[in-house]
Amino acid sequence: MKQSYSYTLGELADRLGASLKGEVSKVVTGLNTLQEAGESELTFLANPAYARYLETSRAAAVILSPASAEAYAGNALVLDNPYLGYAQASHLFATDNGLPVGIAESAVVSPDAQVHETAAIGENAVIETCAVIEAGVRIDAGAVIGHDSVISKDAHIGRNVTVCHGVFIGQRTIIHANAVIGADGFGNARTDDQWHKIAQIGGVIIGDDVEIGSCTCIDRGALGDTVIKSGARLDNLIQIAHNVVIGENTAIAANVGISGSTVIGKNCTIAGAAGLAGHITIADNVHLGGMAMVTKSVTQSGAYASGTGLMEVGEWRRNAVRFRKLDDMARRIRLLEKR
Repeated sequence: MKQSYSYTLGELADRLGASLKGEVSKVVTGLNTLQEAGESELTFLANPAYARYLETSRAAAVILSPASAEAYAGNALVLDNPYLGYAQASHLFATDNGLPVGIAESAVVSPDAQVHETAAIGENAVIETCAVIEAGVRIDAGAVIGHDSVISKDAHIGRNVTVCHGVFIGQRTIIHANAVIGADGFGNARTDDQWHKIAQIGGVIIGDDVEIGSCTCIDRGALGDTVIKSGARLDNLIQIAHNVVIGENTAIAANVGISGSTVIGKNCTIAGAAGLAGHITIADNVHLGGMAMVTKSVTQSGAYASGTGLMEVGEWRRNAVRFRKLDDMARRIRLLEKR
């Protein structure tokens, strides 16, 4: 059953730490876009491109910056950062009904596992031997927690997620459906025209307040651990190979592939479908554009790109030569400027 919500604007202002301009007792029952919000719904304006919809919006109230609120005649919740206000408000209208505390009848829990009494374990979930499930953890239907893994306080493991053995998941971390954490990395030795598997004997350490999207795969370390540090955000369908380290608060978009033993700094952003070679280092505060092909270390913060728009292959090859010549010329100019 869908949850229903009801807040007065006064209550919302208190919860968001906003200044209220308008009717304190006005009731809000939902959250929607500027264009679609009804007379009992809250909305927000963060992108100036949507300002044209403000005057025609039917919303009960709008989350606005102080500058935008001055010229607005309707109800407003005034915040310096309206988008952050929207993010906070979204949790007040969340539609996920959650799970009841306790262990579902169809769940399979090893007698050697430690499951806190406040944890919620869904239908057909499996908790293997010596796993530790801490207070407030939610493990949805069909998820598997491998032996000797730890799921820390208030973490949420989505439907059909596989957390393999010897994995550590930090507090309040969210892992969405069908992700696989701690499968074997791609380790093989070649001899006599055959591949010989290398046992992957490391683990995975996920920090606090990390979010990992659906169908993302994070391989366990070959020796030592693969590490995702606190506050990182990983989109859907990302491949992270063995012994990769991702720094605090780095955000990575969908379809990115990161090869083994690459180290990515903190506060980086990596746009969709970028590919990173192995054994390289990316400095803090680096932005990599969509489809970037990163084959060597990036030692200075800044924005980098290598993907180009679609063109006929002959033209692309000619342009690639031009790019290299321009890059060489720019490098020579920089050297001359330093003299």
